[in-house]
Amino acid sequence: MSRGPNLTHLGRPVHGPRDKAFKAGDGTGLRTARASLSRGIKKAKQDYSKKITNHFKDSRDTRSLWQGIQTITDYKPASQTCDDNISLLNDLNSFFARFEATNTTSPQKTPPHDQALCLSAESVKRALSTINPRKATGPDNIPGQVLRDCAEELTDIFTDIFNTSLSQAAVPSHFKTSIIIPVPKKPAPSCFNDYRPVALTPIIMKCFERLVMSHIKSILSPTLDPFQFAYRAKRSTEDAICSALHPALTHLEKADSHVRMLFIDFSSAFKPIIPQKLICKLVKLGLNTSLCNWILDFLSERPQAVRVGNNISSSITLSTGAPQGCVLSPLLFTLLTHDCTPTYSTNHMVKFADDTTLVGLITKNDETHYRKEVDRLTTWCRDNNLLLNVSKTKEIVVDFRRRHTEHPPLTIDGAAVERVSSTKFLGVHISEDLSWATNSESLAKKAQRRLYFLRKLKRAKAPTSILNTFYRGTIESILSSCITVWGGSCTEHSKKALQRVVNTAGKIIGAPLPSLQATYTNPPHPESYLDSERHQPPCTQPVQPPTLW
Repeated sequence: MSRGPNLTHLGRPVHGPRDKAFKAGDGTGLRTARASLSRGIKKAKQDYSKKITNHFKDSRDTRSLWQGIQTITDYKPASQTCDDNISLLNDLNSFFARFEATNTTSPQKTPPHDQALCLSAESVKRALSTINPRKATGPDNIPGQVLRDCAEELTDIFTDIFNTSLSQAAVPSHFKTSIIIPVPKKPAPSCFNDYRPVALTPIIMKCFERLVMSHIKSILSPTLDPFQFAYRAKRSTEDAICSALHPALTHLEKADSHVRMLFIDFSSAFKPIIPQKLICKLVKLGLNTSLCNWILDFLSERPQAVRVGNNISSSITLSTGAPQGCVLSPLLFTLLTHDCTPTYSTNHMVKFADDTTLVGLITKNDETHYRKEVDRLTTWCRDNNLLLNVSKTKEIVVDFRRRHTEHPPLTIDGAAVERVSSTKFLGVHISEDLSWATNSESLAKKAQRRLYFLRKLKRAKAPTSILNTFYRGTIESILSSCITVWGGSCTEHSKKALQRVVNTAGKIIGAPLPSLQATYTNPPHPESYLDSERHQPPCTQPVQPPTLW
């Protein structure tokens, strides 16, 4: 008989006397044992309830609050981990390092002719003082708590180390050593490619990278790569989607026109980067040679091993790619791809990190410029050692003309690109009829599944404030995902389906909840890229949201 999570600690000392009295036919002893067991069960439930309630006492401690929610609901259980067999870990490490064979260049530093970056003690102290103590430690096993608490004493030491590293354009080997944690991309991984290699590097190196990144951003032009929406202030996925759809919708108003949208997928975008090619671009962007040499050394001769549990693979040294999990890697990738721009005015390219979308505006069935653009993009990827995953690259053709026209398939490197009626772009389903029915249906289904956890919280007698917190964090966040993009164009059927989820959640909580119309007109983060006068892309004009309901 299962005793449940509340009773597991009672054990045989409480249940034993009852069972013994029952077998012996001792009525008095059985009654005494049952009474004792009832008291134990009642106390266990009270202790468990008290333990859960303690998680909710301080509303400012969001970590404890969500721990309590997860304990009650079993929301987001731990994902399946990889087998920790050493031989398997070695094979996995070799798989993650497979792009090393494509790098035939040898890192060559340029003789510096300018002054090296010099970090101030104040900036180093600030970086140490703001370390998140809960960050996972790297190969050096130095906790962030120690670095943060001893920031005052360590500032001068690390300022000296950092500036020596920058002046010599050399990163200590221990600083760039990484432990790779294979994180499953799906619930039941079946091959090596189903694992994402996340690098754990020393926390002090992350501080160092953050200081260097701040300097690089300060010298880059704010107008550099205006259609790259990732890792930029006041830019979001909503802005990227709008920037892709707006020119398409505008073009479709013209006579005899249609649009082809290519959603490009890269294979392990960060891993195949050739450091020498990246450095050439950084020099052209105005970074001084001393800093470029430092970045080249940072990306070269990097020891790496894979760890699962307490087992760790043998180490491999890499000079290709940017570690996924390092602070500098996303910025370096966007700088590598900044010159990947359309050649023809009839094509638009929108980028969100490695998610790249090419929008071809076609008139009178003349697809010459669009196909040349795809060929040029393929060549650019080959020159920069980025691998197009044609099997995962999808294309949508938007054609509202009454006269039916056959659209020739698109090929990349001899392989046909799959044409689909709908695909997911930055979390939003884009359909060939540019309606939001598929997207709304997907959001409603996903949100409905979360209602189960809300009901479990309600049965556990969680306070209304906690129910509201869970609703806003896990249900409303789904229903309002990119709502400024699709909210004004929903059909009545989709509106009712989405609002039905809100109404059901309100009944479970026992309190009225904001309607989706209210969420649409007053989004949680109203300031976005499209609201910024400084970064106004030519294809977008901010408009007042129409009434949704």
